[in-house]
Amino acid sequence: MRTPEQLEQTIGYTFQDPTRLKLALVHSSTHRRHKDGSALDNERLEFLGDRVLGLVIADLLFKRFPKDKEGDLARRHTALVRKEALARVSTDIELGQYIDMLQAEADLGGRENPAILANACEAVIAALFQDGGLGAAQDFITKFWAGLVEEDPTPPQDNKTALQEWAQSKGLPLPVYKTVSQTGPAHAPIFEIEVLVKNHTPQRASGPSKRKAEQAAAGTLLDIVLDKK
Repeated sequence: MRTPEQLEQTIGYTFQDPTRLKLALVHSSTHRRHKDGSALDNERLEFLGDRVLGLVIADLLFKRFPKDKEGDLARRHTALVRKEALARVSTDIELGQYIDMLQAEADLGGRENPAILANACEAVIAALFQDGGLGAAQDFITKFWAGLVEEDPTPPQDNKTALQEWAQSKGLPLPVYKTVSQTGPAHAPIFEIEVLVKNHTPQRASGPSKRKAEQAAAGTLLDIVLDKK
């Protein structure tokens, strides 16, 4: 296992309080506890890091894509803060080699586990924020997310996730998808899907699979509710 000092060199930041980075690298499998009985691992930091990442990415996208509509920005944002993106950044900086975990967890592939890597990355972002303020976290995110931001010039089409996040931001129940019909032969079916969000007119769309039809219906409704702002 590598040392936190080596990670500092990789990310280009030296912690004023090294214990912050060390805590960010402690996986819950260690079962360590403070004297008061509370967990001595990175799980609480994950919560903070997730929020900091979301803010920085939103600001980055707002400046980088001035012509994007809100829906496009929302889809880009969703793709860049999801676990897969965090795991990719973690792999790039070999974060798994720094995580303090039980050997049993490591033997099960813990150092390559995307969920563990993503959580640790969020914790590191939180530690940077606590130690050096928003600027330190922003420098890290801007540097290591740059490739992901520029990877695809067109907004991702994960409409279902974007619609779900929009509904949650408005305090609404999660979208509900209903299969209206299935037509065509078994080898080439066409599904018609309806998506419902409380207080909004349901929208329908068709596609060669339920997943694609759901994505299309979600995109239609998302465009409508965002245009009404």
